[in-house]
Amino acid sequence: MDIIRERRSIRKFKTTDISQEDVHSILDAAMHAPSAGNQRPWHFIVFRNEETKKMLAQTGPNARFAAECPVVILVCGDTSRETHKGYWPVDCAAAVQNMLLEATARGLGSLWLGVYPRQERIDYLSQNLQLPKHIVPFALVCFGYAADHPSKRGFYDPALVSFERWNKQTIQ
Repeated sequence: MDIIRERRSIRKFKTTDISQEDVHSILDAAMHAPSAGNQRPWHFIVFRNEETKKMLAQTGPNARFAAECPVVILVCGDTSRETHKGYWPVDCAAAVQNMLLEATARGLGSLWLGVYPRQERIDYLSQNLQLPKHIVPFALVCFGYAADHPSKRGFYDPALVSFERWNKQTIQ
């Protein structure tokens, strides 16, 4: 659980590059995520090129961070691999979470930038990257060494937990 509590969204990265070994481990962690019926409906595109990352930074209002980190990975849903229709976004979200945790375990910072379900963001990336119709951009994930270190804080809130029925706050 320490790695889960340690992970933070990093918005300021050092310019130091990250190794191909780190990228491979992050992708390996992503591909170990659970998926509905083990359909594994994902595809990953790795970006290091500065010009391409500047284009990615135009995806949405908070995507500017894509131009400021050494590596960006676009997580896509591959609808041609779906055997359980409609679950690819859930599967891709699990893959992203694994990526974030692996990056933290390797001493790297990361930031999840949402693409799906925003159609304008999906269209922008699909057109600029000339993606096939069955590949749907899901998330941009930034990786690099953190230039800032947000403080740890607790998120557990007992008011968000019910027992046995809605809004029952205690166990009998």
